Amino acid sequence: MEMVRIRIEGMSCAHCEASVREALESLPGVERVVSVSAADDEAAVEGRPDPAMVAQRLEELGFTGMVTDD
Repeated sequence: MEMVRIRIEGMSCAHCEASVREALESLPGVERVVSVSAADDEAAVEGRPDPAMVAQRLEELGFTGMVTDD
């Protein structure tokens, strides 16, 4: 399964992490959310989500996010 990393700016607490996790789980192409870390400003998911959909959904929550290549 492909692992995708997402850089996320604006998370500051466990509630933020939970909101991001829930949002990512609902996106087409996400098989499983592996981790969400406010401390690392990052999430990791298994699957192939559309990068534009990821960015849009995170923006709707008040965060800035983008799929990274690393």
